Amino acid sequence: MRERKRAHRSYYLSTLTLAGPVVISQLGHTLVQTADTMIVGHFAGTIPLAAVSLAHSVFMIVLVIGLGISYGLTPLIAQENGKSNPIECAKLLSNSFWINLISGILLFCLVYYGSMYAMAHTDQDPLVVREAKPYLLLLSLSIVPLMVFNTFKQFAEGLGFTRQAMQITIWGNVLNVVIAIILVKGMFGFTPMGIRGVGIATLIDRILMMLVMMAYVLRAKYFKKYIQHFNFISLHYNRIKNILRIGMPVAMQYVFEIGAFAGASLIAGKIGALQQASHQVAITLAAMTYMMASGIAAAATIKVGNSFGNNNLFRLQRFATVSYHLVLVFMIFTALIFAIFNQQLPLLISKDAAVIALSAQLLIIAGLFQLFDGTQVVGLGVLRGMGDVNIPTLITFIAYWIIGLPSGYFMGIILNWGIQGVWYGLTLGLLTSSLLLFLRYRYIVRLQG
Repeated sequence: MRERKRAHRSYYLSTLTLAGPVVISQLGHTLVQTADTMIVGHFAGTIPLAAVSLAHSVFMIVLVIGLGISYGLTPLIAQENGKSNPIECAKLLSNSFWINLISGILLFCLVYYGSMYAMAHTDQDPLVVREAKPYLLLLSLSIVPLMVFNTFKQFAEGLGFTRQAMQITIWGNVLNVVIAIILVKGMFGFTPMGIRGVGIATLIDRILMMLVMMAYVLRAKYFKKYIQHFNFISLHYNRIKNILRIGMPVAMQYVFEIGAFAGASLIAGKIGALQQASHQVAITLAAMTYMMASGIAAAATIKVGNSFGNNNLFRLQRFATVSYHLVLVFMIFTALIFAIFNQQLPLLISKDAAVIALSAQLLIIAGLFQLFDGTQVVGLGVLRGMGDVNIPTLITFIAYWIIGLPSGYFMGIILNWGIQGVWYGLTLGLLTSSLLLFLRYRYIVRLQG
């Protein structure tokens, strides 16, 4: 009995050890946007804050396409490492590099020619649109170095090395905040740049993070047995196809979920600038906890993928169960934080009394959907580790675009419940996704057994 408890505890400890740095690293993507939002909210005002919300709403769709494509590498690396195949891991890295670099360039073009147009033709406040355009352009430029950074980050994490990306992300975010404050306020002789300053800071931050992450993976002794087989021009159609076979559905999963939240921001903009700014404050706080949960999901993908590569169904189920337990505990804790400190947390981002009051109401709702948000992202991570991505993609589409967003529009606009109604719809979509993904996992396990 004691040995069984010790073995059971080891699953939790090993998952937490792997997930901890991934949580912080994943959080780093959101903290860049969070830092931008906080700096603008405190130093620039409500219209620029609404502009940040609008820019993020259209940019996040493009960003998660890129992140999803890059995540296609991780389960493949985990599976091949489980088979003790370092040569294939190295060749997957080189193919992923070119996929992500080209994807980054294409996504920049999509923002420049597509999102700019969409932003100006969605019935938004003209003052908000004018503020948002230069910031969105700088964000879109930063996606190219971010995609290259993610190539090497996902490779390292697929092998179980998660701490280094965390450290690079932490220092990158500190640098981003310092540069952003200097440029926004116009310190040390700089002309005050307003919202454009945070965009410049983000671009500089992501270029430096890319360079440091590349240098670490290519030169560290831990990766020598893999990198000795690495060649930038080692391209192969089947490897590209395998990475995209996972990466593209993962990208669409993110698009369907983040796109629903972006759509909610646009609906909020139709209600008013106050509602849009309040939505941005609340969703920024909620996104931080989501990215932490996605770190647990990333650990689940690695552990499940490794077990799947070893054909160890028992170990696979144990890691899946442990991941669900961990995310539930974490999300219950954050839900309590949102409920208890709903009046204080918005002060981190805005000084506008009206924005704070409305944001506090939204955080109560956020406390509820935290539970469903966490379990659905872990469900996606578990299934991703097993190579099951197509049906989960369909599930996310149904949950967010057939149920979540339309019901949010109906409650928010048609029933005139305001931004609270929009958030009730999002909660319903998350609940649907969480339940269907868990049922899908149980079905796959029964087939494997």
